[in-house]
Amino acid sequence: MRNTVRDLRTLRGLSQGQLAVALDVSRQTINSIEQERYTPSLPLALALARFFATRVEEMFDADH
Repeated sequence: MRNTVRDLRTLRGLSQGQLAVALDVSRQTINSIEQERYTPSLPLALALARFFATRVEEMFDADH
């Protein structure tokens, strides 16, 4: 599942570690999401969307 997590994170000038702390997950979880090796759970996807003030549908694209 393609996503824009890395783009949104770098636009804010955040490291993977900083984003992980903000969302109470590991840096490895953020890395796996950005590398598209892991699709986050619904609660984590919603937390990401809230953090970046966007919609889940805009962050994740299941068609690719």
